[in-house]
Amino acid sequence: MKFKQFYLGCLAHASYYIGSGEEAAIIDPQRDVQQYLDEAEANGQRIKYIIETHSHADFVSGHIELAKKTGAQIIYGERANTQFSTLKVRDGDKLSVGEVELMFLETPGHTPEGITIVAKNTEDTETPLKMFTGDTLFCGDVGRPDLIGSVGFSSEEMAAMLYDSLHDKILTFPDKTEVYPAHGAGSLCGKSLSKETWSTLGEQKICNYALRTESKEEFIRLVASNQPEVPAYFPVSAAQNLKGSVAIEDLPKPEALSSEQTANFDGIVIDVRQNVEYGSGHVPNAINIGLGGQFATWAGTMIPIGTPIAIAADTQEQVDEAFTRLARVGHESVKGFVLMSQFAGEKKVVEAVTVNEVSSLTETEKYLQFVDVRRPSEYVGGHAVRTANIPLDRLSREIDRLDPKAPTYVICQSGYRSSLGTSILENAGFEKVYNVTGGTKAWLDAGLPSEAEATACQASS
Repeated sequence: MKFKQFYLGCLAHASYYIGSGEEAAIIDPQRDVQQYLDEAEANGQRIKYIIETHSHADFVSGHIELAKKTGAQIIYGERANTQFSTLKVRDGDKLSVGEVELMFLETPGHTPEGITIVAKNTEDTETPLKMFTGDTLFCGDVGRPDLIGSVGFSSEEMAAMLYDSLHDKILTFPDKTEVYPAHGAGSLCGKSLSKETWSTLGEQKICNYALRTESKEEFIRLVASNQPEVPAYFPVSAAQNLKGSVAIEDLPKPEALSSEQTANFDGIVIDVRQNVEYGSGHVPNAINIGLGGQFATWAGTMIPIGTPIAIAADTQEQVDEAFTRLARVGHESVKGFVLMSQFAGEKKVVEAVTVNEVSSLTETEKYLQFVDVRRPSEYVGGHAVRTANIPLDRLSREIDRLDPKAPTYVICQSGYRSSLGTSILENAGFEKVYNVTGGTKAWLDAGLPSEAEATACQASS
């Protein structure tokens, strides 16, 4: 068996290649598909099947392009409402890829149409089974049950389905069965995914909190509560995956913009440089989503799909990378770009301050606006004193909690999200905004005054 995991850190997304003899299958492909074609060519194999474990909400899949280029059949679960030619599978259905047998399980819970694939090497029965669980079972977590509430299912109803899928189907397989999920840590498809990208059923029975519940009722209560807010682009991506998307290479390419066109751009300018570069000088009202972090996830979360986008970057390579990564989450409206070395217009600056400087201010300033933009679960685990927790994805909606005339200091874990936070505040007309370099990690590492309990989400005074 030829087997390979492709892990895309930007989206914490795992896709898979399984090959045997002259045939191969791809599971949960990302939108740009060349790597799967290259792998098949290197192995001398033909891609026979493209399998989607469910209609993904956090990224746009490349199944349509891959099918056109290979002639492969696209496979979904029986309940999937696809708008293209699809081979639908049910519980117990089997397909072959060379000497590998693929058995399908219907495992609703994260979505109604979710499936799990069990791969068996018929030439070597001693080899552990490989189980591709999509977003049903993760390493350290299970899929969130609240993504489709708008179409008639409550989180509790989906969680009940998820429990049955896990206990009646997935967990009945041997403990040595290898588990390969569609996502790892950083994905918003669960609330506490671990950093491992594969595991075994035996390990998950021991370490996965959701599999250690004493009853179905406890499981439902646990997994249906305290989930991260659903990004606005999730329903759009899920619908687009059922409809099918054009190839990235067929999308209109962005055009070079003059300084004047950039300064007056009718849409959103995304500065994809590092936070330090952005802070030292950027296009007024540009927002900073650096390529060095979870760029695609934050771009999908913070910018409505369909918004005209311009990219500000240092190099053409950065522009091209940003264009591809935006397309992966459904942003197909990138109109232009500017290289910052050629931008001759006015530039704005966001001053960077150290954790020690801000710590001193917390001791001397009576009125201090200090905002922690991390998720609530991170904030509760430990945060700088006098911070207000306004998560980044809620900052623009809860901005009236803050005084735009007061100096505002923004902190996250390392400085990446806080830089995006400062750009949101700049766009909202805040007069003095500062990015706390090093973030909460630097604050805690320096032993500065901190707290580890939840506090009211309001500015300190």
